[in-house]
Amino acid sequence: MQVILDGAGEFTRKMGMLVCKDNLGFGMRSWRYAAIVNDRVVEAWFEEPGFSDNCETDPYGESAPQNLLENLKAEA
Repeated sequence: MQVILDGAGEFTRKMGMLVCKDNLGFGMRSWRYAAIVNDRVVEAWFEEPGFSDNCETDPYGESAPQNLLENLKAEA
């Protein structure tokens, strides 16, 4: 397993997932998402609903680790 750290937001910006969360006091942040990538191929994508700047909520569920684990178990 490899994790991509993105403290500066460059990876997130290039993925098109950087959003403004000023209304929640976060500033520019990554929209929550997760992916299962195997040998550079995205096999599954998990994105929180409501992708937008200054979304009224800060959803968390689709990209939760248990969803990825369930997907991996189902594929095994």
